[in-house]
Amino acid sequence: MLGSIEAGGTKFVCAIGNENYQIQDQITIPTTTPQETIKKVIDYFKGYPVDAISIASFGPIEIRKTAHNYGYITTTPKKGWQDTNIVGMLKQEINVPIFFTTDVNGSAYGEYVMTLLANEDINSLLYYTIGTGVGGGAIIAGKLVGSLGHPEMGHVKVKRHPDDLKFKGICPFHADCLEGLVAGPTFEARLGKKGAEVPISHPVWDIMSYYVAQAALQATLLFRPDKIVFGGGVTSEAFLQKVRRDFAQMLNGYLQVPDLNRYITMPEILDNGSATVGNFALAKRILKAID
Repeated sequence: MLGSIEAGGTKFVCAIGNENYQIQDQITIPTTTPQETIKKVIDYFKGYPVDAISIASFGPIEIRKTAHNYGYITTTPKKGWQDTNIVGMLKQEINVPIFFTTDVNGSAYGEYVMTLLANEDINSLLYYTIGTGVGGGAIIAGKLVGSLGHPEMGHVKVKRHPDDLKFKGICPFHADCLEGLVAGPTFEARLGKKGAEVPISHPVWDIMSYYVAQAALQATLLFRPDKIVFGGGVTSEAFLQKVRRDFAQMLNGYLQVPDLNRYITMPEILDNGSATVGNFALAKRILKAID
């Protein structure tokens, strides 16, 4: 049996799965304090013994096993969670192998595994989430990208849209990085309303697709992946139609890529389940590595 912890700033989703990545049980725990939240996680897994656990966590996190603070959530803006030893707290109570990665890496791996199960000819995949924040994970030749640390694809710089030059951006570190320009809260910062209240015909969606298409272009030029997946609350098929349009204009025929409807896509796994499937697969992988 395999354990999954999707550690989010709002909630922790814990699940038990079998070796075929099918959910056997699942629980949602509100994210309050580290002590209260992690105690509930530990209590849950004590009731459902597993052979290995994978954690896909909000970050930044420390993934280098040689680092003194490996297994920590580090400089997160989430109040009260800075320098939280999430892996260590779990290890004290649950003596099983634990894989630790970012939430977007977990989602990327889940989407990658689904392509394998569907017998798609996929060797590499990038996953972006666009929600409260923006992050990305990359799978190249079946392996997660990142050794010095995990990628921070949401904080790359992009060229400003000519109709958006007065908007400063909302990222507390970089102002107008990708996250600062397209994350969910930018709707309220620009328009004073939530994204769900803004029709897809509003010009702000064209501004945002201009930035997201640049992210897809950067990913294409840097990694030449087989597929780029966009998830998160801001993303929709109607929005991705705009992104594909802008991406094609920016690429301008420079490289050959697959049909854009298959190349730039929504997640295959429904109901935000990509990270859970990814965690099951990563927990299974760590068990195989031990064997």
